[in-house]
Amino acid sequence: MKPNLILLHGALGSENQFSQLKNLLSESFSVFAFNFEGHGGRASTSDYSMELFSQNVQGFMTENGIKSSHFFGYSMGGYVALVLARNHPESVQKIMTLGTKFDWTPESAAKEVKMLNPEKIEEKVPKFADMLQKRHKPLDWKEVLQNTAQMMLDLGNGKALKLEDFDCISHEVLIGLGSKDNMVTLEESQLITDQLSNGKLKTFEGFPHPIEQVDFQKLSDQIERFFL
Repeated sequence: MKPNLILLHGALGSENQFSQLKNLLSESFSVFAFNFEGHGGRASTSDYSMELFSQNVQGFMTENGIKSSHFFGYSMGGYVALVLARNHPESVQKIMTLGTKFDWTPESAAKEVKMLNPEKIEEKVPKFADMLQKRHKPLDWKEVLQNTAQMMLDLGNGKALKLEDFDCISHEVLIGLGSKDNMVTLEESQLITDQLSNGKLKTFEGFPHPIEQVDFQKLSDQIERFFL
């Protein structure tokens, strides 16, 4: 039997971003992906939070009869996987993250939220606005932005994992970071890697933050090396 691998998308993202990666990994794994609430057209009446999204993972696993799985989490998805490992260790085998931000303070959250102004996005990067509209329809992409911004502010104001929470995660974890990622620092990634009892850090040369711009062949090769 192939091992299970669940792919978790990032903030403002959807499962469709993993289409190419799923194809590359399908021979080696039983690969799954799904939309978190409030993303990819999936409705939600709840405030966005890492706890909500980790509950979404549990619900997906229950619906699909998955007792435990490996996880690859891009950006926010990596954080969700670690929250799941902290709260429900029996559901998680190994975790690999890519471009996951760990440094959440009021200042860092405010910096990220500044980039989530829907009016400025429409004015300065209309192609991105159009992509978000298509990705999340029939949801209002501007509401997705606002809900994400509030989640980030909440993380900066005490809802993020504490350093001691990472002490409690005993799973094998590979923290991945692109060398050209301008959202996540090497310092914050190294800090969390060192805090984990079984953590390793991997730098992907030339990878920027956006998942669409990474080399999926290189990424899938590393995923196979780590999980198999």
